[in-house]
Amino acid sequence: MGSTSDIPTPGRTIDVEPRDLEAQAVQGQPKRFANIRYAVMSIYRRLFTLVFFANIGVFVWIMVSDRKLVALVNATAANLLACGLARQPLVVNAIFWVVCCIPRSAPFVLRRWAAKAYHYGGVHSGCGIAALVWYLGFIGLISQQYWGPSAPTADASAVNFSAAPITLAYIILVLLVAIPVVAHPTLRAKRHDYFELTHRFSGWLVIALFVALLMVFAHEITQAEGLALGYFLLRLPAFWFLVVTVIAIVHPWLLLRKVPVRAEVLSTHAVRLHFNYRPTSFGKGISLSRHPLRDWHGFATFPDPTPTDKNEAPGFSCLVSKAGDWTTDCIQNPPTHLWKRGVRITGFAYAMRVFRRIIVVTTGSGIGPCLSFLGDHNRPALRVVWQTRAPLRTYGEGVMDLVRRMDPSPIVMDTNVCGRIDMVPIVQRQVQEFDAEAVCVISNPMLTRRIVYELEVRGVPAFGPIFDS
Repeated sequence: MGSTSDIPTPGRTIDVEPRDLEAQAVQGQPKRFANIRYAVMSIYRRLFTLVFFANIGVFVWIMVSDRKLVALVNATAANLLACGLARQPLVVNAIFWVVCCIPRSAPFVLRRWAAKAYHYGGVHSGCGIAALVWYLGFIGLISQQYWGPSAPTADASAVNFSAAPITLAYIILVLLVAIPVVAHPTLRAKRHDYFELTHRFSGWLVIALFVALLMVFAHEITQAEGLALGYFLLRLPAFWFLVVTVIAIVHPWLLLRKVPVRAEVLSTHAVRLHFNYRPTSFGKGISLSRHPLRDWHGFATFPDPTPTDKNEAPGFSCLVSKAGDWTTDCIQNPPTHLWKRGVRITGFAYAMRVFRRIIVVTTGSGIGPCLSFLGDHNRPALRVVWQTRAPLRTYGEGVMDLVRRMDPSPIVMDTNVCGRIDMVPIVQRQVQEFDAEAVCVISNPMLTRRIVYELEVRGVPAFGPIFDS
């Protein structure tokens, strides 16, 4: 095993034999049941489980007791609303602001839990699957009545539904099944653009058809029971749930704008996009597209240096690296204008402000989201550990200067010189030397998961974006 001197020290780009660094061993033994706690039952999955089984409990009670169609409709609409709000930018921003506003003087265990706020996607997926379960119950009861039930439901025996609500109901069912299938992590990773388009347009279509179904459903019930349609809808919770859902969906698109962009090509691997229509703030991300109805891509923003010209508005940048057709096209054919949608959304890095001292670990263009810390004047003390290929040639002196503004003595590892290095031992040593409270990891999904897991199971609080954050 190499000595501790083989581990790079701050303030320099390391240039050592790769075998010395690879020989460094991860320190400490994993905690008991670590795989269950940090992998099988992550916070995301715990939230999903809590939301899903809470719904299942109420669903079983409804089906055993009164089996009312209206109750199933209300529950489906409520879960669709919660599912949509968990992804609505204003709601996400509010979640981060509320959860992560606790002071750094608060107990560490409380701050550690608050920093997991980016796992809110568990609520989104949990409510989405729960909505499908409620809707299956609705389909079962309304189908039973339409095709001649052997045991009539408590509230539907007086209503003879036509083919219209049945047809709409089964079309919606097909879409509700397709959405989670396409959203499965494996398929999502392989066909991300297909997932995004399917998820968005199918979701819109489900809500539109569900509104139509609700209207037809309410019309036939009121006709059978001699009620006023308007009065029935105003007293129906599902109606108001759908109204709020539609508003939540439409809101970001009301802020759709085509904005000018100045592209600074850093290399054949990366481009820096500059915007000056308004400044940015800490932890914010922006959604960009060349065409408003095609694929959208999210990027973390970081502030540009203060302009010397007083008439020039302060702007911000985002770093785009070669990782697919869209990003490659941005580098090879730099855009002059791009579409942006909605308000800028708070990202994972914002959760790190609850700590006093952190280690920022990143690879390649992951340095872009890390530069978001420059937008927070009250940011924690930072130590940067960055592994990338030819950092100066790939990202330019401007980005290197910004890295040094975050940490005057960053650890920058050039993989062209020393090869790919196991970063966990390096981070463990830096946690001890820097007296860090937590580690922030921003890299590709696989490496992020591995580093966060290796540190967490050994008692080092580590955080990194997940596939649904």
